[in-house]
Amino acid sequence: MIKSITTRIFGLVTILFLLPAFPFSTSLAQTALIQNIPKRAVLSLNGKWNYIIDPYETGYYDYRTKPFDESLKQQDRAFYTNTKPKDKTERIEYDFDKSPTLLVPRDWNSQEEKLLYYEGTIWYKKSFDFKTSAPGNRIFLYFGAVNYRADVYLNGKKLGFHKGGFTPFNFEVTGLVREKDNFLIIKVNNTRKADEVPTLNTDWWNYGGITRDVIVAETPATFISDYFVQLKKGSEDVLSGYVKLNGPARSGIEVVLSIAELKTHITVRTDTSGMAAIELAVRDLHRWSPQDPFLYDVKISTTVDEVTDRIGFRTIVTSGPEILLNGRPIFLRGISIHEENAIRGGRAYSREDAQMLLSWAKELGCNFVRLAHYPHNENMARLADEMGILVWEENPVYWTIQWSNPETFETAANQLKEMISRDKNRASVIVWSMANETPVTPERMTFLKNLADTARHIDNVRLISAALEQHGIPGNELVRTIEDPFAQYVDLVSFNEYIGWYDGLPDKCAKIEWKFDFNKPVFISEFGADALGGMHGDSLTRWSEEYQQYMYQETLKMIGKIPNLRGCSPWILVDFRSPRRVLPGIQDGWNRKGLISETGNRKKAFYTLKQFYETISKKY
Repeated sequence: MIKSITTRIFGLVTILFLLPAFPFSTSLAQTALIQNIPKRAVLSLNGKWNYIIDPYETGYYDYRTKPFDESLKQQDRAFYTNTKPKDKTERIEYDFDKSPTLLVPRDWNSQEEKLLYYEGTIWYKKSFDFKTSAPGNRIFLYFGAVNYRADVYLNGKKLGFHKGGFTPFNFEVTGLVREKDNFLIIKVNNTRKADEVPTLNTDWWNYGGITRDVIVAETPATFISDYFVQLKKGSEDVLSGYVKLNGPARSGIEVVLSIAELKTHITVRTDTSGMAAIELAVRDLHRWSPQDPFLYDVKISTTVDEVTDRIGFRTIVTSGPEILLNGRPIFLRGISIHEENAIRGGRAYSREDAQMLLSWAKELGCNFVRLAHYPHNENMARLADEMGILVWEENPVYWTIQWSNPETFETAANQLKEMISRDKNRASVIVWSMANETPVTPERMTFLKNLADTARHIDNVRLISAALEQHGIPGNELVRTIEDPFAQYVDLVSFNEYIGWYDGLPDKCAKIEWKFDFNKPVFISEFGADALGGMHGDSLTRWSEEYQQYMYQETLKMIGKIPNLRGCSPWILVDFRSPRRVLPGIQDGWNRKGLISETGNRKKAFYTLKQFYETISKKY
């Protein structure tokens, strides 16, 4: 009976999330996400922020653990009020202005040795001035990402909170911003929790802090808040999508979408909700592709607002075992990437970080990258557009989470929506991934299917996948297959395999046979082996570059025999930090499966994969 009630409740939550996705849930961020906000009139709040480490959350709770913002008493003890002593007799036990500073955007772990493993609360404070350029304009605070929970206060007033360490959010602060002496305070908590997404157990560093840009943006009273412009599904010469206005005068407004290079434009009128559908026939469309990453300058305007973007147009579908880009078969020569600058140490955050990682992928011969295991910085997708690299983006549903918890589903669905909302106009992005290495259960199946339905409801022109697991068939573990029922719901059947590293030695690869019961393209989302850069031995010496190279050689022979194989993204481009990896002298807190070491040196297997991709590129 209890299980039946739980199932019905979870089903109700699911139905709610399959309703039209605008506006987004206000329980996590109070203002619907604004598209392309850096193109607005903006003030960057990046730079030095004062900070206070608060493991007991003394600045948030009284000694009875009651939040100060729920009480009218002792408010001066709440850190977010930024209270100063009125005279020498007043007792105030904190002072942001006398506290040290951290750089934003950056994680806190890599900036201070004492914070390397810190998980908990840190308060950030930034003072700024801001004067609007015109009366009646609106002001928004935008955060590229904060890991994990951010409680946001401006001039002592709580704006709201956001959960999710890798997706953007914004709050409207019109009427709250002063011309002088504003103070913005963020309570950041990166504590891992069982009911969150991702959950307690991951294989990457839990970098805390304000890890991406913070921006103050100004808009007209009624402004272009969202837009989606892509080739219509099933069409090669019709652009379709929508424009959405936000503001008091959003109904019946004329909106013009124009593309100068195509010498074309369309004028549409918004409905009562501020939405206007777009459908525009075009001729002689220059298609975006890795070989020719052409981007159009797209302008969307009203009489009072204008937004420009660089957007590429291409089709991506599957047909039987083929992945078709612009109607032609393609093999995804990929590599997996974590959002980390290993050379500098810490979370990657800048355009320069993205340029380095994607340039290394291009050097390897890749036309595709898997951004694991969470949404990466927007710089990655925008640079991939410019550089001609196809992209897999992933929701951080990782390993085992609380599949039957409706709030956990809400958190996962919200992060998925925010990821898609931000990058839905990027031609490079061709795959939305729902999860990585999750166990097969009925509850998990419902969870992932509903996420996939949510993604398709928002964006029906990209492929859906997930990194699944492979298994031996009963009675013969040398014959491998995919038994996961979620494979029937994805467009691209992807799986991780570590034969030769976690599963036997590299020579086992030659003994494996693969059998699948579906006629879909197959993609290997992970394989790999650890090697300490500069460590050498024979091909069976664990942790040596020779062992890693041998495993790659045998794996590439093996996967060449897999039916329907249309790509792979080995694990991983660069060594990355992980507290799970503790072997002294070898791992020292690093996952060593990178083809490039944390010092930037290419390992032997880098060149093995590069040669394989050079051969493949001649066939496609």
